[in-house]
Amino acid sequence: MIQRIDPGPRMSEASIHNGVVYLAGQVAEDASLDIEGQTREVLAAVDALLAQAGSDKTRILRAQIFLADIADFAGMNRAWDAWVAPGNAPARATVESRLAKPEWKVEIVVTAAV
Repeated sequence: MIQRIDPGPRMSEASIHNGVVYLAGQVAEDASLDIEGQTREVLAAVDALLAQAGSDKTRILRAQIFLADIADFAGMNRAWDAWVAPGNAPARATVESRLAKPEWKVEIVVTAAV
């Protein structure tokens, strides 16, 4: 059985199957924030969705991070390092990519165990 969180006509915020939760890409609500602020907002959204799924950041298996400008790598990492659970850092990839809206600086996709 597949469970969907906040399903919409185009996408769901998350899907759960076989004890794994797959989050949709999360972006900041306040796009006027700098990279650290946007990253903090995105990570708070990740925390909230993981909680809805019955999981948390200590159970993240993989994170995929998309930066609109790779020059923001250090700033994103400052927010990430303050957030990631010590001893539970997931496998991670970070790439530069054009995001769907030009004001977005970061988008994060997470897969976690439930």
